Amino acid sequence: MVKFTVYGEPKAKGRPRVSVRKSADGEKTFARAYTPKNTVMYENQVKAEYGIQCNNFRFPDNAMLDVRIFAFYGIPKSTSKKKRKEMIEGKIRPVKKPDFDNIAKVICDSLNGIAYRDDAMIVDGMFRKYYSEQPRVEVKILQVGGKHDTE
Repeated sequence: MVKFTVYGEPKAKGRPRVSVRKSADGEKTFARAYTPKNTVMYENQVKAEYGIQCNNFRFPDNAMLDVRIFAFYGIPKSTSKKKRKEMIEGKIRPVKKPDFDNIAKVICDSLNGIAYRDDAMIVDGMFRKYYSEQPRVEVKILQVGGKHDTE
């Protein structure tokens, strides 16, 4: 098992953008898809934190993996003391963007070729959203066996 933390507000995987350009003679049109700059910067932060905190550990190419992601959102400054306490205790949890699947996507895609060969190796997972005084995303990756767990 490896675990690491990415500090700062949880971020989502941005949708690919497309730019269209014409050739110099104006006869051909080219479309190019690219990843938004904010997503690239966050993916690089995830890679760097993983490398530092997990010593660039890489799972075997045939491993089956379980990824557990805990996203901790910052508490808004205008929150009352009572509500802040309930948020810290987990009685109030974030029902806001970014969506859990987009946070998981940016984390798992960032680790392709670094922690594992491909995120297709992930066969199980869990995602939870909480509030905290210190916004961050905590990630645990475990190698799993082959038993069926359907109950």
